[in-house]
Amino acid sequence: MLRVEGLHAWYGEATVLRDVALTVAPGEVVTLVGRNGAGKSTLLRAVMGLHPGQRGTVSFDGRDLGSLPAHRRARLGLGWVPDDRGAYASLTVTENLTLPPAVGPAPWSLDKVYETFPVLHERRNSAATQLSGGEQQMLALARVLRMGARLLLCDEPTEGLAPLLVTRVADILRQVRDQGTAVLLVEQNLRFATGVADRHHLLAEGRVVETLRNDEVREREGELLTYLGI
Repeated sequence: MLRVEGLHAWYGEATVLRDVALTVAPGEVVTLVGRNGAGKSTLLRAVMGLHPGQRGTVSFDGRDLGSLPAHRRARLGLGWVPDDRGAYASLTVTENLTLPPAVGPAPWSLDKVYETFPVLHERRNSAATQLSGGEQQMLALARVLRMGARLLLCDEPTEGLAPLLVTRVADILRQVRDQGTAVLLVEQNLRFATGVADRHHLLAEGRVVETLRNDEVREREGELLTYLGI
């Protein structure tokens, strides 16, 4: 579904990504793991078309995205879930969910969203600013699913969440994976990552230096936690 080849990215004269290559298949969850500053979030932004300083090839369903802007990529089925959750602060939960257009081939109905995210149904008339961090994370995930995204680009979805909510996010990602939705995920919580993902790319200084299976991550958990500084 997603293929990245020879991707370089920079800020001014500082190179952040160097010759990155990876793939994500339908119904596959792939994580990006690395220290702060390794280029993980920049890679997600480059795939979404939000990072102007880049070269290389990003293709989706066999189509070279070239210089397509982010809104055109969203209409093809890429769903952006940023680390700041990106909610419209003054709008209610329902307004946040219904304002973006449904663009994918199988957008979720509002009923399905509320069935999957019951807390959002309970808070449907609340402004986004009145939601907790966990509720805002649920809203960010629900919004791109309601739009019909077929590939989720998730930047640290468990950051700052209570353990119960981390478990709920994992359940949702497994559910959408089983329905054929692909996920490219930036995640520092290794136990969470191995619970939802199929493969893990370790980034260092803007390069993919290793690709690990779940069993390899578990065997090397102590080493990786030390490397990540966690």
